[in-house]
Amino acid sequence: MCASREQHPTFRAKFAQRAEKATHPLASYLLRLMELKESNLCLSADVSTARELLALADAIGPSIVVFKTHYDLVAGWDYHPKTGTGAKLAALGRKHGFLIFEDRKFGDIGHTVQLQYTAGTARIIDWAHIVNVNMIPGKPAVKALAEAAKHWRSRVNYEVNTSVTVGTPVSESFDENGEDDDDDYENERGAESDAGKEGSGGAGKGLEKEPEATNNVRRSSRPSQSHDSNGSCRKGSIVSVTTLTQTSEPVDSPRFPNIIAEGDELVYAGIEEPPWERGLLILAQMSSQGNYMTPEYTRACQEAARENRDFVMGFIAQGTLNTEADDDFISMTPGVQLPPEGDEEKAIAGDGLGQQYNTPNKLIGEAGSDIIIVGRGILKAGAPRAEAERYRRRAWKAYLQRVEQRT
Repeated sequence: MCASREQHPTFRAKFAQRAEKATHPLASYLLRLMELKESNLCLSADVSTARELLALADAIGPSIVVFKTHYDLVAGWDYHPKTGTGAKLAALGRKHGFLIFEDRKFGDIGHTVQLQYTAGTARIIDWAHIVNVNMIPGKPAVKALAEAAKHWRSRVNYEVNTSVTVGTPVSESFDENGEDDDDDYENERGAESDAGKEGSGGAGKGLEKEPEATNNVRRSSRPSQSHDSNGSCRKGSIVSVTTLTQTSEPVDSPRFPNIIAEGDELVYAGIEEPPWERGLLILAQMSSQGNYMTPEYTRACQEAARENRDFVMGFIAQGTLNTEADDDFISMTPGVQLPPEGDEEKAIAGDGLGQQYNTPNKLIGEAGSDIIIVGRGILKAGAPRAEAERYRRRAWKAYLQRVEQRT
């Protein structure tokens, strides 16, 4: 156990160094993204309409590495999996270089949180790289979310397409009097029979052999014969064909870009697209006054994170919670606000609703947090873009000072 957070290796290590050692693919990607953009800023996008949300992501995206949402606050959220709000956010994330963090704070029994994460109208797992959990229900909630993410990951990069066609084609073999050529029919029937024998050893008589990726079944009925009371023969002419085709292919196939709207395929320069793996943050500490998250609760959060390292990438906390020798979790901290320019280290009063504020220097430089989460400090500014840049510069400077690379 480390005596203090300042003595833990991650406190002084550069983000690039930590990225090389990180075992969680998404955590490694985020740390590299932070170094590339020189940003450790997360925007808390607490707005009430989808239009505002997307406009904000496009405007502030260049300054941030994480975009935090509350999808249930947003009126007009489009749930379409490929063209809806989540998909559009993902496109902006690729363009500007940020991850999407849905601040869902799952807090229920395991089965329920699995459904909330992977099902329903929102299907959060499809578009949010990161989610978080309130550990009040206990460790099983973390394990349940990890299992859901693992199952989703095993299936996500395959797309299954099924098409069914049913019809009654017009046969070119019918003559003007509605009679068909018996020789042609017998030849066709013989060919189908041979194909069926080749495909299934005689058990699949009448089935045509198809490529492995496609299951086609063609059924045709021989023109039936019936006799009237005078003994004359009549032939029926009903022919039906049913074709079932099902294909499964990786989403990174050449066809995949066709489902992304033009312009949405842009990727931020200098880094690849995020990995498919999803990440979890455990809500271990809060910035609100009078919260009930005791030291015992926080220790339980740390234990749950260590038991689920392949899914848990870090914490929502008031500083680093890396205390064991092999800990390398990312800490994100809300409750950050800057005083007016020139007085950045001046104390800031709370919002009167329990929220307490700290400065980037205190949280990153002293407490060892990695990413600051800022909402109203940017959203309510007269020039949000410029204010986001001010927060980015101050947070990055605090990080550089922490790793003893003073500017």
